[in-house]
Amino acid sequence: MVRYRRNFVPGGSYFFTATLDDRRSSVLVDHADKLRTAFRVTRAERPFTIDAIVILPDHLHVIMTLPEDDSDFSGRLRRIKGLFTHQLAASGASISRNHRGEFALWQRRFWEHTIRNESDFERCADYIHYNPVKHGLVASPIDWPYSSLHRYVRAGLLPADWGGAGQIDGRFGERGD
Repeated sequence: MVRYRRNFVPGGSYFFTATLDDRRSSVLVDHADKLRTAFRVTRAERPFTIDAIVILPDHLHVIMTLPEDDSDFSGRLRRIKGLFTHQLAASGASISRNHRGEFALWQRRFWEHTIRNESDFERCADYIHYNPVKHGLVASPIDWPYSSLHRYVRAGLLPADWGGAGQIDGRFGERGD
């Protein structure tokens, strides 16, 4: 069996996919405010930049860049997932527990890819922004409210009609299509 090793690069940029345990759930968009708070608190505690993000009903994709002297992306994702889960539980939402009594909202692991260069960054950001269309949630990427595409359009980096046609290739850690 091949042993998986994560690539820890201080100051690196990483593409992540984090997925709920129940792929039929819509809890991430139903409680997007709590997820934003979890990101905000984590960024205040352990800085990082969100370069691109999309929140879908049952998973999220994000490109995160860490400070120059830091490579602990796992700790940040663990903190975001934990804060979101505890906020959700505190609000009275029903969250199942595993055999050890731990909350079982998220899949235990996450998928990560180290961004290698500008073209890799652009490919991953495009994938993130096109993902709601890929999953049949909207006809055009700009129609999805939980996406950094809106920030890219405001900054003039992409036109509002970006992704209206065409296909972004790659699976990026998602199960079956």
